[in-house]
Amino acid sequence: MKLATIRVDGSTRAARIDGELATVLEDFADVGAVLASDGLSRAAEATGRTLPAADLDFAPVVVNPGKIVCVGLNYRAHILEMGRPLPDFPVLFAKFSDSLLGAGDDIPLPPESESIDWEGELAVVIGSTVRRASAEHAAEAIAGYTIANDVSMRDWQFRTREWLQGKMWEASTPLGPVLATPDEIPADAHLVTAVNGIEKQRSDVHDLVHDPAGLVAYVSTITTLRPGDVILTGTPGGVGHARDPREYLAEGDVVAVSIDGIGTLSNRAVAEDRP
Repeated sequence: MKLATIRVDGSTRAARIDGELATVLEDFADVGAVLASDGLSRAAEATGRTLPAADLDFAPVVVNPGKIVCVGLNYRAHILEMGRPLPDFPVLFAKFSDSLLGAGDDIPLPPESESIDWEGELAVVIGSTVRRASAEHAAEAIAGYTIANDVSMRDWQFRTREWLQGKMWEASTPLGPVLATPDEIPADAHLVTAVNGIEKQRSDVHDLVHDPAGLVAYVSTITTLRPGDVILTGTPGGVGHARDPREYLAEGDVVAVSIDGIGTLSNRAVAEDRP
């Protein structure tokens, strides 16, 4: 099953995507509300108003997650290109809900940064409350997966040893277009990031140092994870900052991140005026 959060009638609603049609789930403001009410079975059976999937205006798949936990250096190829050793433990940082954008939304390029980079990622969406989860319970707590673009302001990220200030910019992280339940993700699923139609990243989404269930178990040891929380699992090799010469996003660039079984997250970069 695939669920989305769409903008319709001046607000947001969850919707189930079935091929070329979307069924609006009138009782749920977003996918997070579906998960918080244990409403996946209701969503699967819902009938009612339908809209053409091609015309949808996507909001972030979870509009206001309580937690957005991000993992750095989790794909082997990306770790090697950044010149770092494989980590024994997940490298964690956080984002806030103000960072999120929907599929199709423009990515504002802040005037304060001159090195804005793309990072296509598989994102985990939590479906049940877990704390100190075992491996089995961690896997059961995953409602599904979506796509994220962890747009990073590299000059700010590397000002200090801590990355947060380069990762938490407002309206910097597209998330969507849909949540796909685990059965939708093929065993050979790949992530591909393209900028202006030119492929920049390609990797098997399963080639992680710390896999999704392991990340849920690890993070839930630190803090309770609740329905609608999101974990970004890291980016593969091919980011602009690691290229020679380095490449960064410019006004008008279109970044498309695709994952088999989920779809494509596509966003255009636009200059943000200095206030």
